[in-house]
Amino acid sequence: MNWSIEVAPLVPVPLLWAAAVAAFVLLAILIVRKSRGALWRAAAVAALLAALINPTLREEERESLANIALVVVDESTSQALDKRPEQRAAIRANLEARLGGIKNLEVKWLSASGGESGTAQGTQLFAALNEALTNTPPDRIAGVIMITDGQVHDVPKEATALGFNAPVHTLLTGTPDEFDRRIEILEAPRYGLVGQSREIELAVRETGKTGRASGPVTLNVRREGRPDQQLSAEIDRPVTIEMPFPHAGTNIVEVELETAPGELTPANNRVVVVAEGVRENLRVLLVSGEPHAGERTWRNLLKSDAAVDLVHFTILRPPEKQDGTPINQLSLIAFPTKELFSDRIRDFDLIIFDRYEHRGILQLIYYDNIARYVENGGAVLVAAGDDYAGMTSLYRTPLSPVLPAAPTGRVIEEPFRARITEEGMRHPVTQGLPGANAIGPDRPATWGHWFRQAEVRLDRGRKVMEGAEDQPLLVLDRRGTGRVALLLSDHAWLWARGYDGGGPHTDLLRRLSHWLMKEPDLEEERLLASARGLKVTLERRTLEDQVAPVTMSAPGGERSEVVLERDRPGVWKATIDVKLPGLYKAETQGPAGQLTAVAHAGVEDPREMSEVVATGDKLKPLIDKTGGGVFWTRTDATTAGDAVTLPRVAMMTGGRVMAGSGWMGLADREAYLTKGVKLTPMFNGLIALAALLALMAMAWWREGR
Repeated sequence: MNWSIEVAPLVPVPLLWAAAVAAFVLLAILIVRKSRGALWRAAAVAALLAALINPTLREEERESLANIALVVVDESTSQALDKRPEQRAAIRANLEARLGGIKNLEVKWLSASGGESGTAQGTQLFAALNEALTNTPPDRIAGVIMITDGQVHDVPKEATALGFNAPVHTLLTGTPDEFDRRIEILEAPRYGLVGQSREIELAVRETGKTGRASGPVTLNVRREGRPDQQLSAEIDRPVTIEMPFPHAGTNIVEVELETAPGELTPANNRVVVVAEGVRENLRVLLVSGEPHAGERTWRNLLKSDAAVDLVHFTILRPPEKQDGTPINQLSLIAFPTKELFSDRIRDFDLIIFDRYEHRGILQLIYYDNIARYVENGGAVLVAAGDDYAGMTSLYRTPLSPVLPAAPTGRVIEEPFRARITEEGMRHPVTQGLPGANAIGPDRPATWGHWFRQAEVRLDRGRKVMEGAEDQPLLVLDRRGTGRVALLLSDHAWLWARGYDGGGPHTDLLRRLSHWLMKEPDLEEERLLASARGLKVTLERRTLEDQVAPVTMSAPGGERSEVVLERDRPGVWKATIDVKLPGLYKAETQGPAGQLTAVAHAGVEDPREMSEVVATGDKLKPLIDKTGGGVFWTRTDATTAGDAVTLPRVAMMTGGRVMAGSGWMGLADREAYLTKGVKLTPMFNGLIALAALLALMAMAWWREGR
């Protein structure tokens, strides 16, 4: 039971105060004048005011509620270093015994690690604490105890952000004399032009026990396709390293710091800079043989690509057409054939002939220049219709040696749907096109109809799409060091217009043009390596039915073979666990030679391993504001079991300082649940009237004497 007195005034409180003040003044005057009965009058006035205040005796039936202590255990990556796991386990066992012996105390144990996988958020102890607070009444929290190395990355700036009024204590794992070195990236590029280099700026940092930085340290730099390089650096002095970009796509540079004697861990002695190699804008020459509906489709596609510089010419009137229109009224610009196809042909990454026929505009020597341009690494795309089947076909020029299919002279004019061949389902240009025949070549795609296709005899190359009568529709070929594509219908624009449901014209034509321009992501034969934590994933893209095993080279020089399994048509994969962080190199044999790839395996959260030396500095400002304390702990190495030195735990009521030398306090919140209430009036009704009349009578009697 719990008793208390409550008041419920019968008149407004301001009026009650005014009456009390007036009565006090009058009574003071009577007392000063030594009037008879003044004290009895004062008692009568007090009784009247008590009746107006209306005091009530409150009797509560309460059920006591247990205090709650929250213990947050840091299980992040840095807590696995040295002897911290054993120390953490010993602290927990000892603390469980101590807190379990305190009456009326409920203990909640919380586990906290880093952020979500791959997010690089570091140790998130207060995120775990906030999650537990959602179902914990703040008025019952006696305190929070954190078992951690002190490297916490989500510490609130103000104690009010915690949402409760209780002390926070920290029990530190590790030792005060720890020492560690690490590499800090000060500035690193995110991309670079292929064939050029950019600079990386970094510095070697030393934390923990001072006085160990003596002399220079050695850095080992590893780059793709280059021998290792060793550099000398000073502690805290910036170092500049060159990062080359030998190819498009992912480029990797690894820098490793030599391990110092007594260092806490070498896990953060290695950093990797990953940057994308990008090529300068690709130059495309588009030559349209005549104005037609598909011309705008090609132009819009290429102009929308920020990585492409387009030069476009359209033949408005062939030489044999004579209609009397003056040339200055018809032609916007003279066709610079010599400049384009002789002087500056090597400046282009791709030449597209769109419905182009040989009508004498280009001399035969220029076709020969284009053929040599392809042999020496250039690219040509012929997007043709009935023009490819006639006597003026490009195949009947010196360009024919690089074209993979010969026209039969027949043009098929009937509705048909384009289909991806079995080989095309493995080729990056046509693999996974939206709406394609995903099950097999016998299941047609859901794309709109085309109505015209030139029939050809396939001499070489790969037929990745077919159309009417199962004839080749899209043929891809390599010639010398260059590439050639042959699209045997000029009706791709129907997909762009959405006719009959349309089709993936943007995906197909963009992939086709970028494959011709040797985009690395569209290579048929490619080996890829990626890492997440200490898991390395290998991906092999190929047009072959089988693939050779992949040889993996670990940072320490150890080599192993990895067998890949088929993931989908044209793609083989395998994921393996590795033991050491560092740069892994994968090699395998492809149809055209050796394929290589590199990946860096390491901790998923580099922020977590950037600083690993145990410290209380990060938590101390917040803990001081809550009245808590930071305590170093140590395990007794001379005894077996879980002997560990911890501060004494005490329950305290109403204290602001909740920690001291060798002890830490938990607040006794004295929380309770009210089960019943009984209210008893103390001074009203007949009791108040009788007391008032008696006191007034005594005052009258005293005055009458």
